[in-house]
Amino acid sequence: MVDRRADAKTPASLDILIAGAGYVGLTAAVSLKQARPSLAVAVVDAAPADVWQKDGRASAIAAAASRMLDQLGVWNEIAPQAQAITEMIITDSRASDPVRPVFLTFDGEVAPGEPFAHMVANKDLNGALRQRAEKLGIDIIEGVAVSAFDSNGAGITVHLADGATLKARLLVAADGVNSKLRDMAGIKTVKWQYGQSGIVCTVAHERPHNGRAEEHFLPAGPFATLPLKPDKDGTNRSSIVWVERSEDAEKLVDGDDLVFEHELEQRFGLKLGEIHVADKPRAWPLGLTIARAFVAPRIALAGDAAHGIHPIAGQGLNLGFKDVAALAEVLVEADRLGQDIGALNVLERYQQWRRFDTLQMGVTTDVLNRLFSNDIGPLRTVRDIGLGLVERMPLLKDFFIRQASGLSGDTPKLLKGEAI
Repeated sequence: MVDRRADAKTPASLDILIAGAGYVGLTAAVSLKQARPSLAVAVVDAAPADVWQKDGRASAIAAAASRMLDQLGVWNEIAPQAQAITEMIITDSRASDPVRPVFLTFDGEVAPGEPFAHMVANKDLNGALRQRAEKLGIDIIEGVAVSAFDSNGAGITVHLADGATLKARLLVAADGVNSKLRDMAGIKTVKWQYGQSGIVCTVAHERPHNGRAEEHFLPAGPFATLPLKPDKDGTNRSSIVWVERSEDAEKLVDGDDLVFEHELEQRFGLKLGEIHVADKPRAWPLGLTIARAFVAPRIALAGDAAHGIHPIAGQGLNLGFKDVAALAEVLVEADRLGQDIGALNVLERYQQWRRFDTLQMGVTTDVLNRLFSNDIGPLRTVRDIGLGLVERMPLLKDFFIRQASGLSGDTPKLLKGEAI
């Protein structure tokens, strides 16, 4: 899609303007426009047009999210590059331990032939959503930030950094965990840092992973290996999410490559043969951020703008998809009834739907991180007994699989694979 600023192609008056062209913003735009073609929807993003193509990361897409993407007409574009997670194992040990006993295993299906998750390259996900948005006639304004906005009873006026002004009935803030729009709206957050950073990179290895994902609970934080599709020349690959104390993570990422690979090998092991880092490792500080409100007059928060959680359960992206599915369902039903889609009483339905689930997941990941990211002997014994008990209880394992797949609780229609 061509990088351009707001111009005559963008209607001056919109129904919905979405700030943020990541997976949340684009999925929201596609969901709304597909269900209600009469709605004028546009996306504005501060990042230059080609930044998303340089994203080397991959994400775990839960079964519910893949059903949603299929309903939106993009999963067929993504599926050939997606790697199904066919098995998940969990260990609890130290990096120096010669043997890592497996305490918990999950097979990877929520239904016959349907894995509970797939690993998808971020650029493949973003590219497929952009292609679908273009087909639906959704305008994407790139390289321009929202500089200010003014809401009134009838709508919201949005001022862009290039001097353009757009009017809409609703502004959706999907601009990330450090959301400037959330701050402009005066929405406060509950926020703290963990003193940990997540190191992300891709690792090439000799032997195939056979779709197995592993999460090793180590004293400094979890170390997860997530299976990726082999690359074009057949090289076996896995994505790494490696949590370390922030000061150690910075030294590892900025230091000598041989030291990094040595430390990586201590954690990854040699079960898949010789390994080497296939791209430049990057690190992000980890914390918990939850907005005190998900809505304000004429504004709705979605994705990381509403919540940023620890990656220990791998649910951050899928929480964002739940936001999108719930918001789209609320807005589409309101529009069909002739209601004002930007009215606070309509937006509060979305907030009521999503806030408890988000708070629950935030608390869960916080407790898990505090429980497992330490080397306290008695606590290690208790948690290992707990993991062992779950392993011996099939019904409880099935419950956790459905949680991980995004198919539990009050699930929006799109996440069930149903049209709004």
